[in-house]
Amino acid sequence: MLEGFRSAWSSFALAGIMLGIPATMTFAQHTSPVDGIWLGTLKAGTQSLRIQLHVTSNGAGNESCTLDSLDQGAMGLKCANAVLKGSRFSFDVPVVHGHWSGTLSANSNELKGTWSQGMPMVLNFERRSTAIAAKPIAYDPAMPPLTIADLKTVLDRDLAPALRDGVLAPQTGAGVAIGVIENGEQRILAYGTAKPDSIFEIGSITKSFTGLILAQMVAQGKVKLDEPVRLLLPPGTVAKPAGPGITLLDLVTQHSGLPRMPDNFHPANPKNPYADYHAANLYAYLAKHGVEKPAHAGFLYSNLGFGLLGQALANCAHETYPELLRKEVTGPLHLKNTTIKLTAAQKARVIQGHNAQHQPTPGWDLDAFAGAGAIRSTAADMLTYLKANLDPDALHAASAVGAAATLPAAMAMSHELRADAPAGMRVAFAWLYVPKTGTYWHNGATGGYSSFAFFNPKDGYAAIVLFNTTIGKKGSFADVLGAHIEERLRGKPAVSLGP
Repeated sequence: MLEGFRSAWSSFALAGIMLGIPATMTFAQHTSPVDGIWLGTLKAGTQSLRIQLHVTSNGAGNESCTLDSLDQGAMGLKCANAVLKGSRFSFDVPVVHGHWSGTLSANSNELKGTWSQGMPMVLNFERRSTAIAAKPIAYDPAMPPLTIADLKTVLDRDLAPALRDGVLAPQTGAGVAIGVIENGEQRILAYGTAKPDSIFEIGSITKSFTGLILAQMVAQGKVKLDEPVRLLLPPGTVAKPAGPGITLLDLVTQHSGLPRMPDNFHPANPKNPYADYHAANLYAYLAKHGVEKPAHAGFLYSNLGFGLLGQALANCAHETYPELLRKEVTGPLHLKNTTIKLTAAQKARVIQGHNAQHQPTPGWDLDAFAGAGAIRSTAADMLTYLKANLDPDALHAASAVGAAATLPAAMAMSHELRADAPAGMRVAFAWLYVPKTGTYWHNGATGGYSSFAFFNPKDGYAAIVLFNTTIGKKGSFADVLGAHIEERLRGKPAVSLGP
């Protein structure tokens, strides 16, 4: 999708939530014992994903690597922070928010360790002499740029294989709600078990709302972007660091250096893993870890960081995160079905979520991590939200007071590009930005849902994809469908939606 992002759309999948190495590449010289090609299998539930790792080092001993998810067609995912100390080896894969750490065997032919991407999973590698090539991604031919008038006809045709015997087939229980806006006109479509007004978990798209809350509070003079987050925590929670402290801007741009997840995250119920992680747990982790910003901290996707940001802003406002969300964003935008706590009537409209094996699975409840992924919404509400992002100036009203009065400036602030992100992208307030197309985007996934949102102010279009199934073996269908829709809007070859 998203032109420069096309190689990345499937990457937010590796077992839970995106450029290529030639298949014949070999490493004749080993300047470190971990240099070479490695192959492992990641088992997540009943799924098995082949993971291929390419490691090199330079003469100074600095390690670098790329990772391939062969069964998902996600190739050449760049590593960061690759470090070999003795027999211990570790690396991050920022674009999929993952971390691996483990040990090199005595004979240097095995790497045994753990992949962490929300939940830790065993991932061991064996050395190989040559790399395995992934299957090429299939594309449907280009057609003239899609208009709203033709949206249903084109998507009915393009989704037919998925509805017949793919991810939306009747036996899967799956349903998808799609909202598209183009030059002021909008449409909402529903397929499978979904209805136009079905309520879904939106997962990490929540982070864009948390970013907008921050922008609102800056616009209102309540906080400053360079404010250390430590000052918004209860007194005595964490010591003042010796060096620069993590700021609110660091958190909202994923440049805090904080890991994806805290090491004291041990859910009692894996099917609802965030429910028992509370502010006290978060503060206990921070007291041990500290809040000093690492030198040269680059982009590192962190659910922990956004959970901390949401909690800190709520502390500052003396409100809960759900109350702050309603006051600063959903209330002024009249998003009546965008919420964390559902009414009885809303609960009746929640579409059943499904795991990767298409089995019904319970929803997720987030407490200290609310700012990272707790929101539920509908396609209509999300289109209203994206429409506001397309044209913040349209929100101006002479009669606006309170949070509604600051919202236009805050929305514009949340789009300001602040730092670099993977794959040549930039990052604003949570939103990732593709310079080649001018598109902002974010995706999300929980245990039973996945989602994708994008908007392009330059060309006047936006879309939301809400899917009641989490990421599967082939990656995120919500991401693929989102990619497909934008490629259709741009008149480009569109990634195929077939089985």
